[in-house]
Amino acid sequence: QVQLVESGGGLVQAGGSLRLSCVASGSILSINVMGWYRQAPGQERELVAVINSGSGTNYADSAKGRFAIFKTAKNTVYLQMNSLKPEDTAVYYCYARNGPVGRREYDYWGQGTQVTVSS
Repeated sequence: QVQLVESGGGLVQAGGSLRLSCVASGSILSINVMGWYRQAPGQERELVAVINSGSGTNYADSAKGRFAIFKTAKNTVYLQMNSLKPEDTAVYYCYARNGPVGRREYDYWGQGTQVTVSS
């Protein structure tokens, strides 16, 4: 089992920045992917950015050039968000995987942290 705890959300003005943090605990040695998803009210959860065990990254088109994902330890991942826009407003969820894709039993989610960007 993996437990994920996010922090760093808040209220910012358009054009501002936030850094989200996620700390994993439990069976962390087997994690091969970590990242961030977000969900706005009434919308489905969508990928923002992920980073794999080889430090390769993948970003949503809306995040490219503004957001950066990085990690400083096996169990710690960050999302640096710059030039924030009102459409970035959502609950941001930390994500981790410790098995093959397509198997929900290997997916883990944090409780979410609210990011609100005012216009």
